[in-house]
Amino acid sequence: MIDIEGWAPEPVETTEMIDAAPAAALAGVLDVTPPDGALPPLWQWLHFLDRVPQNELGPDGHPRGGRFLPPIPDRRRMFAGGRFTLHEPIRFGDTVTRRDELAATTVKQGRSGEMLFVTVRHTFLRDGTAIAQEEQDLVYRSGDAASKPPEVSYETPETTTADWQLSFTADPVSLFRFSALTYNAHRIHYDEAYATQIEGHAGLVVHGPLLAILCLELPRRAGHAVRELSFRASRPVYARQPIIAAGSAGSAGGTLAIEAPGGVTAMTATFS
Repeated sequence: MIDIEGWAPEPVETTEMIDAAPAAALAGVLDVTPPDGALPPLWQWLHFLDRVPQNELGPDGHPRGGRFLPPIPDRRRMFAGGRFTLHEPIRFGDTVTRRDELAATTVKQGRSGEMLFVTVRHTFLRDGTAIAQEEQDLVYRSGDAASKPPEVSYETPETTTADWQLSFTADPVSLFRFSALTYNAHRIHYDEAYATQIEGHAGLVVHGPLLAILCLELPRRAGHAVRELSFRASRPVYARQPIIAAGSAGSAGGTLAIEAPGGVTAMTATFS
């Protein structure tokens, strides 16, 4: 039984100058021209990184402990989704403070047992004024993973009728580069034996944040300025699986999705 009674981490603030170099590096992974002047929405994930010492990492590559990591045994972490609101651009050269706080915790019963949903809120401030806010939803489980990896398809998804479409197939190299850019040492993204034999996945797992960024590439490349975004991950995507980011826009906003092989929708999003 998951028990987090008494777990109430205090908020923390970190200040950083927003350098253009990480965004240029991510643009290289996506094969696009680097953004000019400001971070696109969600590209703030390249900043305010938690660089813990090597001896503080657990067997999965994640930190064994941390301010917003729940104190549960045999902890396994999954990215579930989030929300983002942009009031003012996060510009290159700005000095920005990120305030982190625990926003919510909920224990739910899933097919494989209890799950702890943790929402962490990040508020970005420039000169004391909030210019953006993000909430990340993370899911934690205790205990062993599934004993048998799921069966997945590697066929190209069917073409959608969406206004915008972007095809993408992650390989071990692109996953390694994205892990390096976000300082994410979770072994499910680069250690295939660990991902399949220990965590019970069908292969190397594509980062949830990378899928969300691919969704946002659709309105960004179409010249649509996104101010609000909500996204939810529903199924994992694996290396070498071809996917299609699909989206459409209307007068008040639009919808986005990651379509995976086998008729699977791996992520859905709305934006305005």
